[in-house]
Amino acid sequence: MKDLLTIHPDVAARFPTYHALVLVAHDLDNGPSDTGSEALLRDAEEHVRRAFTGLALPDHPHIAAWREAYRAFGVKPQRTLNSAEALIARVLRGGELPRVNRLVDAYNAVSARFVVPCGGEDLEQVVGRVTLRFASGTEAFDTMKDGSAIIDHPAPGEVVWADERGVTCRAWNWRQGTRTRLTEGTKRAYFLFDALAPMAFAELDAAGDALERMLGELSPGCRLERVRIASGAV
Repeated sequence: MKDLLTIHPDVAARFPTYHALVLVAHDLDNGPSDTGSEALLRDAEEHVRRAFTGLALPDHPHIAAWREAYRAFGVKPQRTLNSAEALIARVLRGGELPRVNRLVDAYNAVSARFVVPCGGEDLEQVVGRVTLRFASGTEAFDTMKDGSAIIDHPAPGEVVWADERGVTCRAWNWRQGTRTRLTEGTKRAYFLFDALAPMAFAELDAAGDALERMLGELSPGCRLERVRIASGAV
């Protein structure tokens, strides 16, 4: 699984501080949100409320870094929020983190708590290698609109994660596609934590440790492998 995810040289050159932690998981046992995953989400919500008391979202160093990266590839970050900022903003507005299924609940809880964009993809649905690259604009992106499945396309020059069939996540870490999302039947998956300077690998490892503990509780017996990727020396 070492070469499952790669960074295109053009993206690496444009964003030299980008680095990521990948947890590859086998023998998962997923299911609907339950009392265990609910507790993880409630704890994360409380942590967010305490951590952002007196701190505006744009002033958090990692949020600020992602906003600048989004601007660099032509996306307005006030309207298109990275996934971590979207979760945290939802809580700070008085809402709750979404309840989806046990695996998604776990990575969302970690994402909000550590202020790091995190996503999970079903390895049974991934086709070939997954690459972080600039989109041509012709790639297929499986998504939903008004309750119906549709094929959308990224904007030319947008940073996307894409496998050999199409885009798995638009605007780097804004919106995941439906084709590879984690479902209650997912058995094999990878979980991706995205970071930019000033966030260091030590912080990503702490987030990875937290998710590993959660997966051990929610899916006993799962096997995990940890991989690092980076644009350059971090």
